[in-house]
Amino acid sequence: MKPLLIIANFKSNKTVSEAKTWIEEFSKGFKPKEGKEMVICPSFTLLPVFKQYINEQNLPIKLGAQDLSSFPEGPYTGEVNGKQIKDLADYVLIGHSERRSNFNETDEILSRKVENALVANLKPIFFVQNVDTLIPRGVEIIVYEPPESISTVSEGIADNPKDVSETISQLRESHSFKYALYGGSVDSQNVSTFTKLSNVDGVVPGRASLDPLEFLKIIENA
Repeated sequence: MKPLLIIANFKSNKTVSEAKTWIEEFSKGFKPKEGKEMVICPSFTLLPVFKQYINEQNLPIKLGAQDLSSFPEGPYTGEVNGKQIKDLADYVLIGHSERRSNFNETDEILSRKVENALVANLKPIFFVQNVDTLIPRGVEIIVYEPPESISTVSEGIADNPKDVSETISQLRESHSFKYALYGGSVDSQNVSTFTKLSNVDGVVPGRASLDPLEFLKIIENA
């Protein structure tokens, strides 16, 4: 049986002190759930904070980066490559709508990022906007994320579960990924409407994950 993946995307939020407060509050109420795997994706600056705390407390939580360079190790000022990320995380988010629109990331750039992730033995979590989105070879985890549903767009309105299921079914017909997740204004109130779908293997809450108590509720209700 495949595990249910619950992935927190913090986006560009939280300082070091705020991150410490979050993980301390979260760990007070966190109880591992069989069949549910948690992944936290904070900013690069916060990965060491979470890594240290998770190791010290022996928490069954994985870490992911929110991006990685489309270039390998070398003279690329300001870039963070897959080899560096692997020291701290096991997963990496690639292709989020915000990256595509705000940073003009093309299919070619995203394909290079996936390739670099795989070379570094990172698991790419690839965001898909519709059935026509190009999914690079080697991707095993996709996140269906309609751009109009993400929380940065007019607060975001979660997609209809029926439409989500139909879109993922269409994507599975033409691609060989293993896990299909839903992302787009997921919270503790609506999470179960998506995780109960037979072809959905998890969720990626964004804004709702910034509150440790809300994220705990998401895990509980998923």
